[in-house]
Amino acid sequence: MEAYMKNNFSFFGIKTTPRREILKELWKTHKEEIKQNAKAIAWELFSKKEREFHYCAIEILIKELKKSYVKEDILLIEKMIVTHSWWDSVDTIAKFLLGNYLVQFPDETENVVTKFSNSDNMWLNRSAILFQLDYKVQTDAKLLFSICEKFKGSKEFFIQKAIGWALRDYSRFNPKGVTEFVAKTDLKPLSKREALRNL
Repeated sequence: MEAYMKNNFSFFGIKTTPRREILKELWKTHKEEIKQNAKAIAWELFSKKEREFHYCAIEILIKELKKSYVKEDILLIEKMIVTHSWWDSVDTIAKFLLGNYLVQFPDETENVVTKFSNSDNMWLNRSAILFQLDYKVQTDAKLLFSICEKFKGSKEFFIQKAIGWALRDYSRFNPKGVTEFVAKTDLKPLSKREALRNL
């Protein structure tokens, strides 16, 4: 597991299914405590060394914060994106935490996307590209295309890949729009190949 993550993190070596079973049992036992202190518990877990703790922290927040975010939660979301950053944590946080937060607070979208996309932190940039992955037909195409346009010249693998992934996902709901955007935009080969893979 450590090798798969390029030795960026320590692992206990607990695979996903048994890890979730352990968390489920603990959740049952401490249900009220977790509900009342979800953010503090999640950050405590996320601050630990082993990667399995980070996964548990994210899963706790996805469940406990759904449809009950407060505006200040963007600070925690941003902190988690830039802490112990790698694609496995960042992509889940972007899709399920940042994405759901901005569904609840759509008026914050412009501010958050502007801040994240202008950041020097590549993982915040990637999150700005990917946060609409779960939006399906509700995707703001204009926003998606503009953020992909902004980063089209990036030499960073994780940004090129994110552009392709976001466009490929949206192509399920708007193949014509994605095809036209790719045709008129000078994307990097990786982004273009990923975007058009299902078309």
